[in-house]
Amino acid sequence: MLSTLRNAWKVPDLRKKILWTFFLVAIFRMGSHIPVPGINTGYLKEITQQVGLVGFYDLISGGAFSRFSIFALGVVPYINASIIMQLLTISIPSLEQLSKEGEEGRKKIQKITRYASIALGFITAYGTYIIIYNQGAIKDVSFGMTFLILITLVVGSTFCMWLGDQITVKGIGNGISLLIFVNIVSRIPMTFYSIMGLKKAEEINIVDIFLFIVFALALLVIVIFLSLAERRITVQYAGKAVGSKVYRGQSTHIPLSIIGSTVIAIIFAMSVMQFPEVIAQFFKNKSWAQAMLQNPYSPFNHNSWVYMVVYALLTIFFTWFYTQITFKPDEMAENMHKSAGFIPGIRPGQPTAKYLERVLDRLSVFGGLFAAIIAVTPLMIANYTKFKDISFGGTSLLILVSVSLEVMRQLESQLVMRHYQGFLK
Repeated sequence: MLSTLRNAWKVPDLRKKILWTFFLVAIFRMGSHIPVPGINTGYLKEITQQVGLVGFYDLISGGAFSRFSIFALGVVPYINASIIMQLLTISIPSLEQLSKEGEEGRKKIQKITRYASIALGFITAYGTYIIIYNQGAIKDVSFGMTFLILITLVVGSTFCMWLGDQITVKGIGNGISLLIFVNIVSRIPMTFYSIMGLKKAEEINIVDIFLFIVFALALLVIVIFLSLAERRITVQYAGKAVGSKVYRGQSTHIPLSIIGSTVIAIIFAMSVMQFPEVIAQFFKNKSWAQAMLQNPYSPFNHNSWVYMVVYALLTIFFTWFYTQITFKPDEMAENMHKSAGFIPGIRPGQPTAKYLERVLDRLSVFGGLFAAIIAVTPLMIANYTKFKDISFGGTSLLILVSVSLEVMRQLESQLVMRHYQGFLK
């Protein structure tokens, strides 16, 4: 990896892209420390330290939510809009047809996604306002101040989306993913600071710290291994004659990622588990709301084992669901048949679709089990260890590894296009 970066720095075009990326990321990080007026952030510490959706949003915003900066929403509305559009593309025929129209169709869908993210930004901003209002963090509740807070959050989120697009066009890697990557990395020093604070308070000893680091490194190695792993399905293409030329048959493969859907699945499961809790926050003085949040056997109580079991099952289900709607076995089989391709030993058409569906089911179950372990790990650390205030999660490791690999692949492909062979040595 270091040799790839060093060789990329030697190429003027890539060096310019890298510098642009650093410049835009620096602007993003500076904006993460500009506070929204009229907010007392001291009241937000409790909800942002919880292991849940709000805590996860604070993590991927680089602490901007706990500081309630102008980038408190970050790219969350854009991510939600992208997921919704992807689901709608499958269910609405006109959008599905638009997605098959090549680059122009994708640009139109991207434009719709941006407008949808602004609309979702207003909804998310208002929901965030209600949450911090219930925490007593708002000093002035007048209409003018409320409007100022909401418009500041939406404009900040839109600016983050624009920054991500600029990084994608002028920099290296996917801009939105890179912003999330930078935010998670920015929280690592705080994690070590929290560990040292626990050490000074004598709540943990050096053995606990050593075991925690070993566990984190082991989980990192497993995530890297599974991120690079793939299930390859061999596809044979028959030879064909085009005019006076005869093309020989060739063999290739379809690479299927083992854990490619895990991050989205965890976010889906987390959202479903947190939705009743968010509703209960509006009526937290009611007996049913208190029972939902405090009963030791409630599936919506973070400290209960029932919550972990339901959370794990939902993660497995959403991994399977998202894998099925993303790969579309019927469409893959049809495209292979049109291209005179076939899987050795499998008849074209419906048998191929059933075979692909069976393979995807096995992959999604395995990936779902791994995603469930990743999702439940922060809860187990918070509930059964002394590292209660440590913002550590396998989901963040998944994002860090996937974005790092994506950037490295893009750099290597750029070097190959420029006939630079030094990174291969």
